Amino acid sequence: MRYINYIYKLEIMRYLFTVILFFVGFQASKVEKETAFQEGEWFKFEMSYSGLLKAGNATLSLNETTLDGKPVFHVVGKGWTTGAIKWMFKVKDRYESYFDKETGVPYKFIRKIDEGGHTKDIEIKFDHKNRKAEVFNKKNKSVKTLTTEKDVQDMVSMYYYLRNKIDISSLKQGDEIKTTMFFDEENYGFKLKYLGQEIIKTEFGKVNTIKFRPYVMAGRVFKEEESLTLWVSADKNKMPLKIQADLAVGSLRADLVAFKGLKHSFNIEFKD
Repeated sequence: MRYINYIYKLEIMRYLFTVILFFVGFQASKVEKETAFQEGEWFKFEMSYSGLLKAGNATLSLNETTLDGKPVFHVVGKGWTTGAIKWMFKVKDRYESYFDKETGVPYKFIRKIDEGGHTKDIEIKFDHKNRKAEVFNKKNKSVKTLTTEKDVQDMVSMYYYLRNKIDISSLKQGDEIKTTMFFDEENYGFKLKYLGQEIIKTEFGKVNTIKFRPYVMAGRVFKEEESLTLWVSADKNKMPLKIQADLAVGSLRADLVAFKGLKHSFNIEFKD
């Protein structure tokens, strides 16, 4: 049971890495001309307990396509357990988001998961003009139309949208910013506290990062005030490097181990 509890928390981390910055909230507007990402960007993450017990992998890929005649970015996030953990608690998840190339608002979100036999297959279509979301549960063959917030984001599109919007130079240590996100059938509130900059050791060397502490407000899926620590590269890419949840003994971690297709240079610190 102890390992299963660990893997449950790892699964929370697995999908949180895809939205490492979605906790930071701004009102939607035209995204900046110089974007933080481009077609072909790809990330791979490794999940572990205290960096020792390997638990799984996750990937994020970004491409361009069209949806209903609109030019969009299409993101696919995948997560799965590996090794001995796989036989104890098998996870095979897939998340997709289609969001506007100009404004960053999402048009469609897909969540297809299998977590130890617990399955979901959900598709959400957003109507931003009328502030509605059509939630199609393919497993139960049911459709619900629910109210959303203004310029709402899904859990994947928010991360990419805010990579373009966050201004590192304007952040002050201790700043707290709030936002909302639509997930499954609810609007969720989040608070993010900026902790400052920190140089951390990564798979690629020492990297200067911006560090955050998110607080997730209570809902049907998320536990109240469940905090993590997030490290994001302090450069134009603003890519996720590490996520950590401290436990009474040890920690749960998600580390970036491979990438390709970055739009900007990735800066590595060589000083000790």
